[in-house]
Amino acid sequence: MSDIHSLNLRDLPLYFTYKRINDKADHYQGTFHAHQGVEILIVHEGTGTLIIEQKSYKLAPGMLCIFQPYQLHHIQVDLSESTPFIRSIVHYEPTLFEAYMEKWPSLQSFYKHIHMGSLGEQCVYDTGAAEPLDSLLGNWERTLPLLSKSDIYEEYSLFLVAFLRIFKHLWEQKQKPSASQSASRVPHQAERMLEWLQEHYKEPLRLEQMASELHLSPHHLSHLFKACTGSSITDYVAAKKIQQAILLLTASDYSISRIGEEIGLTNSSYFCKLFKAQLGITPHQYRKQFRSKRYPMPR
Repeated sequence: MSDIHSLNLRDLPLYFTYKRINDKADHYQGTFHAHQGVEILIVHEGTGTLIIEQKSYKLAPGMLCIFQPYQLHHIQVDLSESTPFIRSIVHYEPTLFEAYMEKWPSLQSFYKHIHMGSLGEQCVYDTGAAEPLDSLLGNWERTLPLLSKSDIYEEYSLFLVAFLRIFKHLWEQKQKPSASQSASRVPHQAERMLEWLQEHYKEPLRLEQMASELHLSPHHLSHLFKACTGSSITDYVAAKKIQQAILLLTASDYSISRIGEEIGLTNSSYFCKLFKAQLGITPHQYRKQFRSKRYPMPR
């Protein structure tokens, strides 16, 4: 969707909008685009055409759609005074919430499938009012502005679990029986880069090694990564290290120096300097404020 085209899911791990309206006065015009993360679209009202890669779907009320990471898509909407385009969107970075699904094997399997699986169809129809889903989205819209920063990441994860539990039921009711959850899709090059960095971010960054293993030139690798994510590889790795440090600061009693080692920064002074540059406070201050429920969220 064009309204989340430039969304950086490292800064905002979950994006949500409820019953956003475009009518004839808005001159709505979507564009072909792709983005990081999984986007789920719920169409409440509207007519037109949705194109995912090279496949076309008729836009209709009660339609649910899944856009996988870096998958090119486009919506052409027929707006009139009597038929606005009303939709809700849930868009999230799958790697940030996967751990929250581990206690529910069936939900975890679905979570992985809509992220990495080969979807037989990417839209289902005639889900009707889907009252439980609509009620959850409406309540979340009212709750979200009231949340404190200290609770928001936990609340994101709880919302996503509840949302996907309802969405999974609606999706599987309408999905064709032949659709298999065992087949994997071919990932976009940018997603392969992110997966490589997930495995190697603790190590010193060697662009030549990364380019060689992904069968790209270093120049093309850097250019493509920047174009797809809006970040340089160096900045992304730094942010990834800090993200992991935050998890260890809040979920373990490891010393600051041990946490630095765990994320590949053996120089404790440099780790503290990098952490403060990203968050404005030291790791020790972050942990102290977290435990008093006054910590800031990562930018």
